[in-house]
Amino acid sequence: MKSKRLIMSEHKGHEQVEHVNDMVDYISNLPDCILHHILSFMHTQEVVKTSILSTRWKNLWTSIPNIYFDDDLLCPEVTSFKNFVEGVLRSRDSSDIIKFSLSCCVFCDASQIHSWISYAIMHNVQELDLCLMEVDPFVIPSCMFNNKSLEILNIQMHWVELPSHISLPCLKTLHLSIVEFLDDDYAEKLFSGCPVLENLVLSDCMWMYLENILISSPSLKNLIINDKSLFGPLDDFGGCKIKIDAENLTNFEYTGYLSNEILLNNTSYLVKACIHVSPPPIWEKEVACRVVELLKQLQNVISLRLSNCTMEGFKQCLDLGEEDRIWLLVPICMTNCLKIVTFKNFHATDSEICFLKRVLKYATVLERMNICWSKTQVGGLKKQIEVSKELETIERSSTACVFKFS
Repeated sequence: MKSKRLIMSEHKGHEQVEHVNDMVDYISNLPDCILHHILSFMHTQEVVKTSILSTRWKNLWTSIPNIYFDDDLLCPEVTSFKNFVEGVLRSRDSSDIIKFSLSCCVFCDASQIHSWISYAIMHNVQELDLCLMEVDPFVIPSCMFNNKSLEILNIQMHWVELPSHISLPCLKTLHLSIVEFLDDDYAEKLFSGCPVLENLVLSDCMWMYLENILISSPSLKNLIINDKSLFGPLDDFGGCKIKIDAENLTNFEYTGYLSNEILLNNTSYLVKACIHVSPPPIWEKEVACRVVELLKQLQNVISLRLSNCTMEGFKQCLDLGEEDRIWLLVPICMTNCLKIVTFKNFHATDSEICFLKRVLKYATVLERMNICWSKTQVGGLKKQIEVSKELETIERSSTACVFKFS
């Protein structure tokens, strides 16, 4: 890659001395592996353009390990997108693919998309990222669910047709987004074929027609469920039971309306959890009680994060006359292990104060409660003083507990 000539001028008395040097192209002198790494952060369209820079770069892109195709960002015309993808795949050498990303929201030629995914599979792709909206479910080749190279699989698609046999012996991360679970055995069939699965993300998946979902994976360590379905909290489909059986699960995050019942089974190694219950337009008794029942199952967690709306569920249970039910279900970790509580963005609402009062009443070994006031807290300094005094004077199980307000 030849750079422009740098001309520098100096004046020595009445003479002008001109120095001309060629700048060294250090980037082009880097080995292919490093250049490939640099190109891996670029969109494939931009990567292909580097071929015009110099002879050194002419064929470098044909062996890039990461490929990104997006019909919305790449080419607004369907024909142009198809021709570009075909041209890139036809020009590539036979080297393996590390990551293959395909987003088709406009282009919907099922046979063509099937061919492109098959190409990635045949080149031992390790990470496959598919966003296939409004595309026939049969577009996914069965070989995608029966291969030894896939380690990461991301699917954003309404309906995924599973083959009769699934074998993904190296898959460690699976992310399913807006996928519709067709029957109760769907999940069991999928996860049984992933023996080393460690990370699972279920984002806005649809299981409204089902009664029971079993997520069983002995190797699973991290589970994230975003259950804010497209139908919202007041749909007409009712909820199902989502049973999680993962003996090595250490981290669990849930966000949603709790329109489905979450059952944690055989999760004694779970040490970190984050629960964010989205506020429904109307708090129903069943949903409010599910908040408490879910927390009851977090027996051994060391770190627990709760959103304000989750704590509102506690208050709603109290308002519905469920106080005895709530505190019979208080997790053992809260009563016998909880030592530090940090409450960020504290607004001093009734539900927040109610929750803290119950924690103080039942946490027998609590040592410190850190309360960080919200910058938008109503009432100002006067309100803060009033609430601080109220919390300082209420009954608590642990006499060693001290408050810190900030």
